[in-house]
Amino acid sequence: MNDGPRYDTDALLAIMARLRDPQHGCPWDVRQDFDSIARYTLEEAYEVVDAIERRDFDDVCDELGDLLLQVVFHARMAEEAGHFAYADVVQAIGDKLVRRHPHVFGDAHYGDVEAQTRAWEAIKAAERRARGDDAPDSVLDGVSRGHSEWQRAFKLQELAATVGFDWPGPGPVLDKLDEEMAELRAEFTTGTAIPADTARIEDELGDMLFVAVNLARHARIDPARALRRANAKFERRFRAMERIARERGLDMAQLDLAAQDALWDAVKAEERGAR
Repeated sequence: MNDGPRYDTDALLAIMARLRDPQHGCPWDVRQDFDSIARYTLEEAYEVVDAIERRDFDDVCDELGDLLLQVVFHARMAEEAGHFAYADVVQAIGDKLVRRHPHVFGDAHYGDVEAQTRAWEAIKAAERRARGDDAPDSVLDGVSRGHSEWQRAFKLQELAATVGFDWPGPGPVLDKLDEEMAELRAEFTTGTAIPADTARIEDELGDMLFVAVNLARHARIDPARALRRANAKFERRFRAMERIARERGLDMAQLDLAAQDALWDAVKAEERGAR
């Protein structure tokens, strides 16, 4: 249990203001601007997701604090520049939540989740028109380029589906994935490690990945999370390979691919035995 001082939001805002004080604050904090802090905001969001997936809720609490700091930091810099303050951020999100949930805070009714999603996008489009945005009136308006490409692909497909432009189920998507894989395979006709036409490879590989995201969407799976799990699995197994190699007095870098594959199989056997 923390026996130190107890902080509330006002205290946190005061701490941030003190850190940013040009005369008595922290030189590093004073030197930062929106651009320099932006990457930390993204990193902290990913740290929250990682802690959640590890089910380490002490770490979730800690990482959420780090993410909240990013909000406070940006709000403080905006207040110093005369743009807005933290209270405006809270007001804006409160207004948005109420406005976009008329089925909770009003008398609207939606028959299913898909209808609610369509209404959500319609509300967002109305908000853009009210702001006088000059972007074309497309169902794809508002898909941020700040998303990771995995998230952007997912969102583009999700929005296109709201007007019926979608496969009826996973079967046709799997067929399309086979088709894209065949087209990609055809580009590797020379048998060389690096084909001459890398632009074509990039194009076909992009198509295949886009269809893979579509398959994830039909399975109601977050493709970014699936890739994170695959990354974690690979990292876990590769580290275990290195451990087994050390235990056997072997140098991983000196082993040929067949020997390394044998270690990989040994690790998979260990995992099956543990289950």
